[in-house]
Amino acid sequence: MTAPIELDAALKPLLPLTAGVNAAGHLAIGGCDTVDLAAIYGTPLYVFDEADLHARCREIQAAFDARLPDVGILYASKAYLGKALGRLVAEEGLGIDVVSGGEIALAAAAGFPLERAYFHGNNKTHAELEEAVAAGVGRVVIDNFRDIELLNAVALAAGRRQAVLLRITPDVDPHTHSHISTGVLDSKFGLPLAGGRAEAAAIEALAAPGLDVVGVHCHIGSQIFETEPYAEAIGKVIAFAAGLAKEHGLDLREFSPGGGIGLQYVRDQAPPPVDTYAEAIATAVRAGCEQFGLRLPRVLIEPGRSLVGRAGVALYRVGSRKDVPGVRAYVAVDGGMADNIRPAIYGSLYEAVAAGRPGAPVEETVTVVGKYCESGDVLIRDARLPRLEADEVLAIPAAGAYCLAMASNYNAALKPAVVFVSNGEARLVRRRETYADLLACEVD
Repeated sequence: MTAPIELDAALKPLLPLTAGVNAAGHLAIGGCDTVDLAAIYGTPLYVFDEADLHARCREIQAAFDARLPDVGILYASKAYLGKALGRLVAEEGLGIDVVSGGEIALAAAAGFPLERAYFHGNNKTHAELEEAVAAGVGRVVIDNFRDIELLNAVALAAGRRQAVLLRITPDVDPHTHSHISTGVLDSKFGLPLAGGRAEAAAIEALAAPGLDVVGVHCHIGSQIFETEPYAEAIGKVIAFAAGLAKEHGLDLREFSPGGGIGLQYVRDQAPPPVDTYAEAIATAVRAGCEQFGLRLPRVLIEPGRSLVGRAGVALYRVGSRKDVPGVRAYVAVDGGMADNIRPAIYGSLYEAVAAGRPGAPVEETVTVVGKYCESGDVLIRDARLPRLEADEVLAIPAAGAYCLAMASNYNAALKPAVVFVSNGEARLVRRRETYADLLACEVD
């Protein structure tokens, strides 16, 4: 009797919770054969494991609930937002971070309760602020002095006092890629503690009749693998809030240390478990509040990629091959930087799995490239795989965050379809774009 094929144990932490090898010897997710999914829905295709999404929502919530009395988990929807995902997050009782009028519109279309929405951004327009207030967005996160001026006027015109948080830049290095480091002094985001700018903005916001300052916020970056930067930032921001409470009457009801919890993309780079992040953050919040005699506020955590990244897998179909003797072999797929630009702009690393034979032995090292007219259109350098043949399906794990959200129509590419899978059933939640979609905005 032939032994069942097992997934490479080192890849299991990258793949969705329900990933396995089915009786056909194919990679299966949510009980669905990925080779069949590629045949039915075409490629590139993004597949999300609903069980993984639900489990991650609950894991993050439970980790912080066990350590703090009042916690709100807000999904940072810039990682990826569609109607199906918005509904799932709402069903789990989470809040949501939005950073544009478009994300507010998507959340509203999903039926998300917008009183649980927090509106971020470093250059919110007057129109977007009007839309947010009219839609009943629960909190607006003040990023700069212009936010204070515009939002105060919008709120007063609407006859409303809008609840806000102040985003503070604590000048803390999170030791991540410079493009996703947001808490250092030299950042476009937030009100810097340096030079008294944050205090001046706080005084102005507290005096604005259309604003209700309910708390403070900071976010030091994304894809963070260390907990010490969180503790440092929390200490600085709570000390600042304590000063505002003492000198200017701030009632600190909410505090957010942001998000940034790391996600594992490759076999040898694992972040700490979520409990480790929760323990470090809760300890720092408690210590800061005790030091300055503040009651514990509601603590808001903003996971994005750590909530959806592992649940998503990208499926591609292999096309051409180019062997450069003594240099490398290139294997091209039918997607690339138009649906996943992260390797090109961040140098992001990924692994790959031959979906039709995930247990096959490694036979060669190749560079997996896309089909677009850029030399930088490289998905994976030095991928160790069986020798791939044309028309095989290639799966790239940990593709649930920032791939679809940053997808483009470069080279007039059609954005891919998205399916959710659960208990052997697949449902199309976003159809593939068509040429008609490309032409829809053109004006003759």
